[in-house]
Amino acid sequence: MSDFLKKQKGKTERRRYLKRQRTDRIVIPKVTPGSELFVDCPNCKMTYTRGQVREALYVCPGCGYHYPMAPEKRIVSLVDEGSFKVFKKKFPAIDPLQFEGYLEKKEALREKTRQSEAVLTGVGKIDGRKAVIAVMNSKFLMGSMGIELGEMVTQAIEYAERNKLPLIIFTASGGARMQEGIMSLMQMAKTSAALERFKSKGGMYIAYMTHPTTGGVSASFAGLGDITLAEPKALIGFAGPRVIEQTIGQKLPEGFQRAEYLEEHGFVDQVVPRSEMRKVLSQLLMLHNRK
Repeated sequence: MSDFLKKQKGKTERRRYLKRQRTDRIVIPKVTPGSELFVDCPNCKMTYTRGQVREALYVCPGCGYHYPMAPEKRIVSLVDEGSFKVFKKKFPAIDPLQFEGYLEKKEALREKTRQSEAVLTGVGKIDGRKAVIAVMNSKFLMGSMGIELGEMVTQAIEYAERNKLPLIIFTASGGARMQEGIMSLMQMAKTSAALERFKSKGGMYIAYMTHPTTGGVSASFAGLGDITLAEPKALIGFAGPRVIEQTIGQKLPEGFQRAEYLEEHGFVDQVVPRSEMRKVLSQLLMLHNRK
């Protein structure tokens, strides 16, 4: 092969590599045919094909149990095709406590999930109506809130404010990130202050709580929605039921801190199954369209 052809081949391979590395597109890892064909429901114990569960938006076809849903898959099922653009943000290595193994663990999760943090943020359209959307990932350090996550959520809020767009955040978190100590807890005030500025200028914020939404996230931006939605059976609260029972020495009511209980007591506006997610959000955006 001539030097010219070798150079052209190298350029082609480089372009392909850069295309694969673009971060403004949603990338869903491919499933190898024949691998993990069946999945057991942890609720009803029935077995279904992975295809059946995927077609039902990762909801059990029998009992309606909602499996955790990866952010990129939720986005693809929610927005108009090709309309979503990811907000790009790179951070230096953040390890304020020099917590042993923390940076290595984050790097391994980034490789596994193909995401830089426990939240995916961007702007897209739902039935033609543009909105800023953030989706948290419970499989990335249990969706815990640290400095990077707090900054990404804050920047999404500020983008919505500047561009006068509605904001939708899907929450899923075990709370603040212990590896970052007090710096993690500071993100509660930071995100809450950004939301207050956004809402004071007429911005609409829809909080959509998924399982679980607990700790500092539930006590900050998850609990500040103008409209608060939740997926069925989602655990929502600051401390877990067992911790509360041990603290107060009393047995809690059946279903306490679950989405349906909170809807009944006025904390959640509506429990919305995943199959109705797009339709409900589209209706809300239409009703609150400022144009």
